[in-house]
Amino acid sequence: MNRSVKEVYDVLIVGSGAAGLHAALSLDAGFSVLVLSKDAADVCNSAYAQGGVAAVLNPQEDNEELHFQDTMIAGGHRNDPAAVRVLVHEGPASVLELRELGVAFDTGRDGALDLTLEGGHSRRRIAHHEDQTGAEIVRGLLAALAGRPNISLAADTVLTRLEKDAGGFHALIEQGGAFATVNARFCILATGGIGRVFRYTTNSPVATGDGIVFAEKLGARIKGMNLVQFHPTALARGPEERFLISESVRGEGAKLLNSRGERFMQRYDGRGELAPRDVVSRCIMEEARRTGSNEFYLDITAEPADFVRGRFPAIYRKCMEYGIDMTKDRIPVYPCQHYLMGGIDVDLNARTTVDGLYAVGECSHTGVHGANRLASNSLLEALVFSRRAAADILAAGHAPAEVRPLTPAQGKPAPVELRETIQGMVQESFFVTANLEKARENLPRVEAIARQMEDGYADSRGLTELRSLAGVAALILKEVLSA
Repeated sequence: MNRSVKEVYDVLIVGSGAAGLHAALSLDAGFSVLVLSKDAADVCNSAYAQGGVAAVLNPQEDNEELHFQDTMIAGGHRNDPAAVRVLVHEGPASVLELRELGVAFDTGRDGALDLTLEGGHSRRRIAHHEDQTGAEIVRGLLAALAGRPNISLAADTVLTRLEKDAGGFHALIEQGGAFATVNARFCILATGGIGRVFRYTTNSPVATGDGIVFAEKLGARIKGMNLVQFHPTALARGPEERFLISESVRGEGAKLLNSRGERFMQRYDGRGELAPRDVVSRCIMEEARRTGSNEFYLDITAEPADFVRGRFPAIYRKCMEYGIDMTKDRIPVYPCQHYLMGGIDVDLNARTTVDGLYAVGECSHTGVHGANRLASNSLLEALVFSRRAAADILAAGHAPAEVRPLTPAQGKPAPVELRETIQGMVQESFFVTANLEKARENLPRVEAIARQMEDGYADSRGLTELRSLAGVAALILKEVLSA
């Protein structure tokens, strides 16, 4: 076990994406903090975010009310208006704080932020770093973290068990085959998304929904697990982890074409290619039925080649790996699982229904996104509500956690081959729209796998993720069937 990991902390943060790192940095130096990263510290959905972070940063041409309305419209007005008000009001300061921490957003020749446009936004309000904004934000936050002696970061460290009593939280963690117990008065879950429960996803390898299942077992309320966003333009090439072709490519002029090379979005929605993500994904599926083909393309070849290569260097390089020169060729795309709007239900201070337990980032359900997340609001949500969680903890003050050791379970190795079984059942039950017949058929099967994982297996990352995937699958299918 890493020698830097102590027995007792004030705050345990599970997850090292933007939300977890920002929460740690928002706590003052008087609080001891441990951040757990299941993989390398920069392996997270935040680091995969390409487009940027949305906020009103040009008040001469934009305002909070417009951002509020765009967010509500994209979410089908199923958003929590109070949470959206917090997001758009506190968002600009959060983005500017990132600049102070050293995050390098792109600027114009005058030094002002270069703001781009994405689907569902009525103004150019997306601050970005080329097409790798999330990676730059995570880099900046990790660099800032290195200068905070009160914060420890344990990489390649898996949370295998989380218990709570009157003395605080007790976490069994595993690192390189060695186990230890960490005790903390407060716990912030920042474990990200659930994409790996689907066969095809844009999500990172760590996105197995661990925090949601841990929270549910502690008695936290879980809400909106059927609110899954399918991004309309993932690269239709490569392995099961699909590379995202950012919304900002359409924002900078790319056209969406069907198999006949025709633009079709105006047939379904007056906003065309810049309609919200759920709308575009459903339109693609409808167009596929109309044309009898699943072949779709993004075409940005009308824009200057130097501009395209400079604005989208990572996307350009990835496409070239598949022999696609996006300055000359159409990019093959298709919808893919991308984001969860539901999760661990929290209030405006990121508090769950379990005392001392907080949830921030994609694993949380703040109500900000409604039924469909507006592009580039996710990083903003991570920043705003992680700061609020930290402020709430600071207001509560110190309360030392009691020490209670946990013993790792012994038994058989986890049957990791069941991952593919779970993924297949979820994929056929819910892709853009629900297949209720398949969902009814598959729910008892994933519930049986979840029960099977409870006893007889040795604690490990494989077991933790398998339990999470089965638990998340059951939660999704239950809500699909009750919606």
